[in-house]
Amino acid sequence: MTVESTAARKPRRSAGSKAGTTGTKRTTRTSAKKAQGSDLELVQLLTPEGERVENAEYDQYVAGITPEELRGLYRDMVLTRRFDAEATSLQRQGELGLWASLLGQEAAQIGSGRATREDDYVFPTYREHGVAWCRGVDPTNLLGMFRGVNNGGWDPNGNNFHLYTIVIGSQALHATGYAMGVAKDGADSAVIAYFGDGASSQGDVSEAFNFAAVYNAPVVFFCQNNQWAISESNEKQTRVPLYQRAQGFGFPGVRVDGNDVIASLAVTRWALERARRGEGPALIEAYTYRMGAHTTSDDPTRYRHDDERQAWEAKDPILRLRRHLEAANHADEGFFGELEAESEALGKRVREAVRSMPDPDRFAIFENVYADGHALVDEERAQFAAYQASFADAEGV
Repeated sequence: MTVESTAARKPRRSAGSKAGTTGTKRTTRTSAKKAQGSDLELVQLLTPEGERVENAEYDQYVAGITPEELRGLYRDMVLTRRFDAEATSLQRQGELGLWASLLGQEAAQIGSGRATREDDYVFPTYREHGVAWCRGVDPTNLLGMFRGVNNGGWDPNGNNFHLYTIVIGSQALHATGYAMGVAKDGADSAVIAYFGDGASSQGDVSEAFNFAAVYNAPVVFFCQNNQWAISESNEKQTRVPLYQRAQGFGFPGVRVDGNDVIASLAVTRWALERARRGEGPALIEAYTYRMGAHTTSDDPTRYRHDDERQAWEAKDPILRLRRHLEAANHADEGFFGELEAESEALGKRVREAVRSMPDPDRFAIFENVYADGHALVDEERAQFAAYQASFADAEGV
């Protein structure tokens, strides 16, 4: 299986260009630049063509990045996409009950995930598969929850990565409370909370912003604005860019190109470092695009046009970094070939692991609802048992 677009080709260097750049390295304004083909101002360090551009404010946070680290970021994104594609296929085959794909959001997740320190604490939603990868969570543990065999197969404190949160926006409050505790403990670690553009309309998120600001909590709010809250477009969610909401609560907000892994890494490092120094919260809006469905139960063709997706495919985060690696001679065909083989091995491991998982206990849903039991739950359990038995009777006919 191909793990990225076959359109990945090495761009030509302009005359006089140096190794490690594509054409002439450009200088941007201090805080942000206008993304190509867009009137949006955002922090961008790597263009869709793979050209590294300068930014006086954020370059310092990736100044020492090495070719090996760039290859590592590329590997992270490729393997995360391969795992994500395998999970989608497994759901279509009936092996998973549901899956929420991250297709197109790899740079935002890998860049921010690799910016965290081991002692930082992460509060995800249900789509942060790339961040989970960065925190050392085995991908097969993520799938156990979507198969219904567990509530999350990892110890949150083992990786400082909280269990997935399905309730929209509630993890922002969890993260803020945890960060307030970190500050009271006198630790120099930080907390990061992930949520989507749709969750930004939830009251829980606004409450978290207010608590974090008032108590100067060391928390970073990382909003992946993928343009669509299920079928609701971003234009129906807000009248102002999401990052500007931070101003009303008294802390800084930054919009970053969420398809630029280097910029995502730099901006998140900036936010986490200021949080660790006791300078309080920050909001990062990673401007990206959900190239797949909201979940496998969704049909995005019913509410958006193909040309919109095609425009964003040209900004593909993996293709973008590959172009840069090739232009800078930081990676050769041997590297890409080995990575392709590694991604196939990962896909096979995931398939085998999921298919070997036991079927979930159908009656477990009725357990632990009430500490001492309840007549209504008992009645529902009996009805469900009769329903299940009806299938056995049909098979015996």
